[in-house]
Amino acid sequence: METRRVIVVGYDAAQLLDIACVTSALESANWHGAAPCYEVRLATPGGRPIVTDSALTLQGQVTLERVTGAIDTLIVSGGIGCENAAADPSIVAHVRRLARQSRRVASVCTGAYVLAAAGLLDGRRATTHWQWARRLATLHPEVRVDADPIFIRDGEVATSAGVTAALDLTLAFVEEDNGVELSRTVARGLVTYLQRPGNQAQMSMFVSAPPASNSLIKRTVEHITGHLDADLSTPALAAGAGVSERHLTRLFLKHLGQTPGRYVRQARTEAAAHLLASTSLPMAAVAARCGFGTAETLRQAFVDRYGIAPSRFRLAQAPA
Repeated sequence: METRRVIVVGYDAAQLLDIACVTSALESANWHGAAPCYEVRLATPGGRPIVTDSALTLQGQVTLERVTGAIDTLIVSGGIGCENAAADPSIVAHVRRLARQSRRVASVCTGAYVLAAAGLLDGRRATTHWQWARRLATLHPEVRVDADPIFIRDGEVATSAGVTAALDLTLAFVEEDNGVELSRTVARGLVTYLQRPGNQAQMSMFVSAPPASNSLIKRTVEHITGHLDADLSTPALAAGAGVSERHLTRLFLKHLGQTPGRYVRQARTEAAAHLLASTSLPMAAVAARCGFGTAETLRQAFVDRYGIAPSRFRLAQAPA
């Protein structure tokens, strides 16, 4: 194959960034020596221009219905028009047809709705934007929806979370095709994170504030995130909040969907990920600063959370 043929499927009200993250990363890979190079084309119904959900118009480069031949990668974009696209028999049928001609198939964000409608996610584990995951699971119970990861690879089919997670997925493809050095070069050129593991959570608790409706939970969370190396056991947190352990646990489950202990472990692991990526602190120092006590305890929590050892995670963030 002289080129890697990539077809990006767009439709009216597709998310512009879903498309641009993919195309920009792959074109950057070409500039930096991808071999074979990527031949990227935007396919639209009828080959018509599409109005994205950013109100900008994109010109289709090829007609979706007329695309034939072998495809390296088929990527379906997401956007607020996803449900209309998933309900369009023609779009769904042609995505299903093109998938049979593709080495790998992927969706960005709510493009998973289209893949699901085409039956391409049946029996597979898949993700999408966290805000749309529950509806996807309701509409397609045959799909094992996991709203947490940035992207999921299940065999030859990959799905990613919302918007800029497209960049993480595309960088993973570039690394798979060309090696880690080129992937890092592309990431640096795009001034983006080097490179988030697919199992990293879509939403960090440090940017997702707890519901302000419960002041006790808010105060407790603020204490946790500000004192990660302190005693954050459930008895200690309950004593600090002036409530029983049982009542504190009930409030955490109601407002945050998890127990205090699980929340603390998640907060400590996310903080450790940040320190591993942004500092050269020894592993034992990272563990102590984040409240894990030992490097081995940190390693176990990190593998549980991200599916990768902290040492490998740090190596992946290091400049080439």
